[in-house]
Amino acid sequence: MSTPLTMPGPAGPTPDGESWALVEGAAITPELTALRLLGGGSAFEAYLGFDEITYSTVVVKLVRPHLIDDESTLDGLEREARALDIAHHPVVIRGLRHDSAGPRPHLVLEHVEGPHLGRLLRRHGRLSEQQYLPLAIDLASAVHFFGHADVCHLDIKPSNLIMGSPARLIDLSVARSAAAASEITGIIGTDSYLSPEQADPGSRYGVPGHASDVWGIGATLFHAITGRRPFRYGDPDAATPAERHPQLVEDARGFDVPVSAEVREVVLATLERDPADRPLPHQVADALEPVMARQPAPQLSFKVGGR
Repeated sequence: MSTPLTMPGPAGPTPDGESWALVEGAAITPELTALRLLGGGSAFEAYLGFDEITYSTVVVKLVRPHLIDDESTLDGLEREARALDIAHHPVVIRGLRHDSAGPRPHLVLEHVEGPHLGRLLRRHGRLSEQQYLPLAIDLASAVHFFGHADVCHLDIKPSNLIMGSPARLIDLSVARSAAAASEITGIIGTDSYLSPEQADPGSRYGVPGHASDVWGIGATLFHAITGRRPFRYGDPDAATPAERHPQLVEDARGFDVPVSAEVREVVLATLERDPADRPLPHQVADALEPVMARQPAPQLSFKVGGR
């Protein structure tokens, strides 16, 4: 049962810096109380909070103070809220409500316990087959649904996955419809996990779209299976797109760990440079289901009669 919080404390600084610096007990809004800072990016910071409306802990994604009047940032907040309204799937974090016009523009999101995949990989190395197979099928099911709902996530990567049962995909801040994704002219996403059509929009690989999320599945799985990213780092200051993003001209690195033929085949297929050559999400799941079925059933060990 959730424990209510009463009499919120100080609200933190006025909007004159890059962080709200909210302390435990600070009022975010009259209904939301800060518990602790979770993290953030260039435009947002996220707090664990208590919500008097849902009477539970939630994640509050706040626009940073110096950007509360920035039209582009507020448009992004609205875009993410719309995407969350559409992307109702068991593997996608739920959006609860948002306010882009108040003194602290924010999204209220479902809070899910569990570590991010990126943190797990940094601390403990690659995943076992029993861990990455259900993750792959969870991701494929979400991206399959995105095709029907017309949502392109465009930033599938380990740090945007909370590991649970099922895994939960978070951060739809750059998500948009396929039509809107096709109009992207700049780079949107994360360098190490960008599909070729995201790394160089409008090139011979076409424009970002639903197939870009299939690439995101593959790049994430490769990292989870091997403990390393599928492509070497490019030079961010290089003159050409290919020098900045090796995935435009290079194949994915080889697997240097034991992996089944089916897994190897499907992961490399998702990393085909031409979007038309990548499998559909349901084909990823279909290819991996037999491998999942071969996994040994979990066994419980216990003592009988105290022996």
